Amino acid sequence: MKLVYRPEIDGLRAIAVGAVILYHAQITIFGVQPFKGGFIGVDIFFVISGYLITSIILKELLTTGLFSFKYFYERRIRRILPALLFVMLISLPFAWMVLLPTSFLDFSKSILYSLGFSSNFYFHYSGQQYGAENGLLKPFLHTWSLSVEEQYYVLFPVVLLVSFKYFRKYLVHILVVGFIISLGIAEWTSRNYPSISFYFIHTRMWELIAGSILAYFEITLGYRSKNQTLNLLLPGIGLFLIGHSILFFNDEMFHPSFYTLSPVIGVCLIIWFANRDELITKLLSTKLFVGIGLISYSLYLWHYPIFAFNRITFFTNANPLMEIFLMSSLLIISISSYLFVEKPFRNRNFSVTKIFKIIFLIFGVLTLFLSYSIYKNGKLNKNNINLEKVKSSPLYRASCKFSSSNSDFLNDVFFKKEFLECKKKYDKFILILGDSHSIDLYNAVSKISKKDEFIIGLNKRGCRPSNKSANNCHYNNALKFIKKFNRNIKYIFFTHKGSYFLTNFHASSKKNLSDSRLRKLPLDMVQFNSTINYLKLVTKINPKLIFIGPHLEPNIELNYKSITNFLNKKINFIDNTNYDLKKVDRELKNVTKINNIKYLSKIDILDYNFNKDFIVDGNFTFSDTDHWSEFGELYFGKRLIYNSIIKDILFP
Repeated sequence: MKLVYRPEIDGLRAIAVGAVILYHAQITIFGVQPFKGGFIGVDIFFVISGYLITSIILKELLTTGLFSFKYFYERRIRRILPALLFVMLISLPFAWMVLLPTSFLDFSKSILYSLGFSSNFYFHYSGQQYGAENGLLKPFLHTWSLSVEEQYYVLFPVVLLVSFKYFRKYLVHILVVGFIISLGIAEWTSRNYPSISFYFIHTRMWELIAGSILAYFEITLGYRSKNQTLNLLLPGIGLFLIGHSILFFNDEMFHPSFYTLSPVIGVCLIIWFANRDELITKLLSTKLFVGIGLISYSLYLWHYPIFAFNRITFFTNANPLMEIFLMSSLLIISISSYLFVEKPFRNRNFSVTKIFKIIFLIFGVLTLFLSYSIYKNGKLNKNNINLEKVKSSPLYRASCKFSSSNSDFLNDVFFKKEFLECKKKYDKFILILGDSHSIDLYNAVSKISKKDEFIIGLNKRGCRPSNKSANNCHYNNALKFIKKFNRNIKYIFFTHKGSYFLTNFHASSKKNLSDSRLRKLPLDMVQFNSTINYLKLVTKINPKLIFIGPHLEPNIELNYKSITNFLNKKINFIDNTNYDLKKVDRELKNVTKINNIKYLSKIDILDYNFNKDFIVDGNFTFSDTDHWSEFGELYFGKRLIYNSIIKDILFP
């Protein structure tokens, strides 16, 4: 009994891979990312895989009464490994050229785990949150889904074979119970252990089983839906559910969970009710959709490393023409990969012996080289060893030293749990509040402070107190948090890019920043006014707030290309700061004094000078135009702390 080719399934694959690519491309239209739910493309793939794999196994069992594990896994190997190994092999020299040692070490480990189809475990245990900004720089993060599928291919045939042989009458019941249990676990785990829920197979299995249930009914009944009315209506509803999920889901929702039922049901409706006379089936069966579906595996494999290397090297640098070139290149490479790698290896005329020889050769080369890379801690490229000195530091974590970039941190299960545990232990804590620049401060203070100091950071990149939406920024929730735990707060350190807003405005010329006339001021001053008013509110609750400024901005574009050119002595860095830091500092002193806000001047304490402080002992103190590097956090942090009242706070 041979599987009947269904072109609309390839059409569904096209939608799935298109959604994932659009999501990872972070396409923005009028300041909005319309495809924030594109990650559900993976869920579409899971349902399709469950349907097809179960169809293959059950049809073989019903036709022959037997199941060949050898033939089954040979097909899986032909389908998955050659293209995957090819992408890894081609990506390796690019990774060696552009990845810094720490990133190359992570790259090496991720590929080795991917070769063992366990990269989902690696990314979870390495603390990689899917959808996070740093994840976009990991070339093989997307292989977590391949690992989940392969784990399913190992477990499911055994379960299905045993159930078919000994509990055939209850096979569908076993599938339904498995679906319900896995979905229930996914719902609970997403709310309590979101990373585990996202990456692990037991919370994804229900999506694959959904397809398996469809395959069971189709094979046992000998047909799919015969109801003409439903056949005409339900595929459209299915496509609507999928489209709605792609456009309206987002990274902050619980996933996979009951919410994920929406796209999964959508896929199931199309698979079950699709027929040749129905519009959606015709659309998905067009050459365009089928063509993209056929190359969907290659597209999926290639898009993530290409996007990651592009972001690391600033290749397109937000240039529309370059981005079109990149997407065109992705398409050409994927078509070539399908024609010259996927198809030949899936051809039965290509002997399995030759395939295994090629696979083992590439597998061996990758394993040996990447194992050596791990042994050397990723330090294989001298140029990149120097480049790593410029890198920005990740959020520092230690016992009772943690930060949240979640806007709604008050409802964050992990934040609550850790905070309450540390509060019982220490009672008093230091709060560090602000935008990405407060991350620099949080890291510096946390690293330099005593081991038993309780420090919390509420630091969300790009946020201003003028943003009243709690969904986007954390300041309103921070105010609630300060009110609730005011008794426990020793000090509040606040810093952000706000001093930049004084660039084109003389703040000291306004005696009262709360004056209604300020509503007519330019946006920069409105932003600054909102910051001062917010700090006044905080100060009324806790007068131990300290505003630390001004914002230091050498305004140097530090990226892979510029640093490489500098190290190769092709360019010199010049301070491009477009405003007078000392003047801004004077304005801040005046404004904070008028409004009874404690102000700590970086200018007075650090005595910052570009020529003296930008590169120290061969180390860059900044990681980009205005953020401190890992070295800079300690270099500036020690001077800031030991030469100010912060020293007495941290070391009384």
